[in-house]
Amino acid sequence: MPALKGWKQTFAIALSGLLIAAPARAVVSAGGTPTALHSETDGDAEADRQAVSREIERFRGSSISISQAMAIAESRHAGAMTADVSFDGASGVPVYRVKTLHNDRIWRHTINAATGELVGGEAALPLAQLDHEDRDNLAALGTIRHGLADAVRVAERAASGKAISGGLVRERGRLNFAIVVISGDDLKEVILEPPGARTK
Repeated sequence: MPALKGWKQTFAIALSGLLIAAPARAVVSAGGTPTALHSETDGDAEADRQAVSREIERFRGSSISISQAMAIAESRHAGAMTADVSFDGASGVPVYRVKTLHNDRIWRHTINAATGELVGGEAALPLAQLDHEDRDNLAALGTIRHGLADAVRVAERAASGKAISGGLVRERGRLNFAIVVISGDDLKEVILEPPGARTK
């Protein structure tokens, strides 16, 4: 199993030229296990490391990329936008869990990481049932030019790897995309600030 290394690096990367009108800034850091990959064995560092290594191994063996999984989920409803995506290799069949925003609802999809097939149908939750902060974040998502798929492409270039998860975070009043990228044996979290994100 590959060892996870380089946990204490933090650096910023200028992204001009990576995309036309690319997100304004990216911060790439490798420090600790990104939230998306915390195992259920919190507290035991060696067990955590092994669980993350197994998750990475299963991800590398998957035929479907995170971008393909997002496209599959978005195609279920015309005009849908991905708000959150993560790889789950802990279950019997590795899957992507994708949440899309469409018609004032969050749709939850489970996509088989080997075949791209939808697993177990889909479920919808009205935005009115979410807390105030989540509703604000999702409302802001609709006002920015670049979506999560754009952020994934930029993050993969910036960190020289493949994205395993991504979603929305709000820091200091700004809506950002947080993308976790596997680069070699490292996990790197890339924070992208999209132009036009509203402050609160």
